[in-house]
Amino acid sequence: MTTQNSTADADRALKAKHRAMWAQGDYPSVASEVIPELGAVLVEACEVRPGQRVLDVGAGSGNAAIPAALAGADVVASDLTPELFEAGRLVAAEQGARLTWQEADAEALPFGDAEFDTVLSCVGVMFAPHHRQAAGEMVRVCRPGGTIGLLSWTPQGFIGRMFAAMKPYAPPPPPGAQPPPLWGDEDHVRGLLGDRVTDVRAERRTVRIDLFPTPEAFRDYFKERYGPTISVYKNIAGEPDRAAALDRDLAALARDGNLAAGQDGTVMEWEYLLVTARRAG
Repeated sequence: MTTQNSTADADRALKAKHRAMWAQGDYPSVASEVIPELGAVLVEACEVRPGQRVLDVGAGSGNAAIPAALAGADVVASDLTPELFEAGRLVAAEQGARLTWQEADAEALPFGDAEFDTVLSCVGVMFAPHHRQAAGEMVRVCRPGGTIGLLSWTPQGFIGRMFAAMKPYAPPPPPGAQPPPLWGDEDHVRGLLGDRVTDVRAERRTVRIDLFPTPEAFRDYFKERYGPTISVYKNIAGEPDRAAALDRDLAALARDGNLAAGQDGTVMEWEYLLVTARRAG
């Protein structure tokens, strides 16, 4: 019993840390300014239709949930960090989308078995630390024959390489936690879903990012707004030499990925994996 209590306490502490990480900065602006189209890409791939019951896991401010609602679905946007919902509600109201916002842990979803026609996640569930638990929950709440859709950054793509660049400056991950970009590896995702799904389709795509005038502007934007980056800088706040080194590493990453080198502005292609599957009967 003591071991079980200790494990539960550690898990609660980890989830509280994750919630605080995403509540800092301004992730809604990252979603709306940097990758506004990705949610709609996932909704289209999942063929969301009017009248369907849809769950967005790790919804954030509704990057996928709002397009799903606009497609006529009955949508629940769930996230561990409800602080992100306020911005989402404002956007939904502006666009005339009606949906439900609910705090929820991706690894212990508060929904019944087979409750949804479509369960999707756009660069959301990939940040749950225990991948197999999160994947199992997505399958559990999807009805047999229903659709599971995932859009995740790949390990080899820009965001995957950004996480690799930040890793030496971050605290060690807790036991059992897996790196988020693994959700962008097709074999890993197939292994997580296993024989509980059929008709798996996986495709690597890229999104064009041309918001930042310089590599340094990209770095500073993410330092100010993106929770994981903010947390890494906080971890080395008392070490100015390491903070300066991370500054250089992130700017170098953007410079290396700049397709417009020698021209005005910074243009990058960020790779992601788009996966759809059917829950097996």
